[in-house]
Amino acid sequence: MTLFDLSGQAAIVTGSSRGIGRAIAERLAEHGARVVVSSRKQDACEEAAAAINKRYGADRAIAVAANISSKEALRNLVDRAQAAFGRIDTLVCNAASNPYYGPMADMSDEQFHKILGNNVISNHWLVSMCVPQMIERKSGSVIIVSSVGGLKGSTTIGAYCVSKAADMQLARNLAHEYGPHGVRVNCIAPGLVRTDFARTLWEDPARMEKVHNLVPLRRIGEPDEIAGAAVYLASKASSFTTGTTIVCDGGATI
Repeated sequence: MTLFDLSGQAAIVTGSSRGIGRAIAERLAEHGARVVVSSRKQDACEEAAAAINKRYGADRAIAVAANISSKEALRNLVDRAQAAFGRIDTLVCNAASNPYYGPMADMSDEQFHKILGNNVISNHWLVSMCVPQMIERKSGSVIIVSSVGGLKGSTTIGAYCVSKAADMQLARNLAHEYGPHGVRVNCIAPGLVRTDFARTLWEDPARMEKVHNLVPLRRIGEPDEIAGAAVYLASKASSFTTGTTIVCDGGATI
């Protein structure tokens, strides 16, 4: 047994068929957790779950597709997780969207609503669905994958940054509400990571030159470099950590 042992625990990870979410699901499984892999497409979820089961043992992961913009789909996700594993110890709200790239003044209301709905309100829904059974056990961890965008401004992804700042405040508020019941709520704020979601950013030569010149580690991150923070926040190692944001950005924000 170690501080990072997750044996016997069960976790839901949204947006986990690829990128940061998949890395988190794989590392949680590696440390003993059973995981629910979820994203919009069932076949992608099944592929990721099968890879986890092949590597870490049969029945370690199940696949449940869910569109985070649908409250009914999220309810089904939570119900399926409960039915399969009997409990949810860790909820990782990783799925997000950013349908607009450019000045906020040119963004449509529909795009702004989608960003706030998928990146903030859906997290609120999921937490509200998962936390009651955590409160019953007086134990649980909620992890919201935010972004360093929530710590600074942007002329190109401003609405996304607004939503990620809101996620940090959501974690602070919920940490106050659920702390007395033994449930912890925290954020992870990745910097620029090589994922399909951030492809527009890391394929920008000017931005990459800036990263290579200014970021202390002189590079962008890889998905697996975010997963360790999630393992920490899911485990006993973080039992006195709540309401905070762990920044994983190669030193960019300093």
